[in-house]
Amino acid sequence: MFINTMTRLIEWGDCDPAGIVFYPRYFAMFDSATAALFQAALGIDKAAMLARFAIVGFPMVDTRAQFRAALGFGTVVRIETCVTTLGRSSFGIRHALFDGETLAVEGEETRVWTRRDPENPKRLRAAPIPDEVRTCLAPPQ
Repeated sequence: MFINTMTRLIEWGDCDPAGIVFYPRYFAMFDSATAALFQAALGIDKAAMLARFAIVGFPMVDTRAQFRAALGFGTVVRIETCVTTLGRSSFGIRHALFDGETLAVEGEETRVWTRRDPENPKRLRAAPIPDEVRTCLAPPQ
């Protein structure tokens, strides 16, 4: 299983007036961590990936998080991200945010590999995940 690890500084703009992370900011962190996972696995940035595979992206269709410990301004978190499931066009992602060795937040997402619908370019359509991508992101069996 491929796991990408990144670090991120919690900035003042991530926080509520009490100085702890405002919960929607975690979902923005999850999105960045998912893009970083693909970049690390494929060796190309998101813009290049979108062009190479002729997709518009991999929108989130389901997400959830468990908040185990508060994170605050100035904390440097470690985010570990991996693919947990790979369907034909959908895939599951898991994020674990650590403050030192303490697991502070766990997040899960379901995303869908998408292209523009050729019959209606204003709409998106699920597309098969290429084998090259599957090989790079292989989840546990």
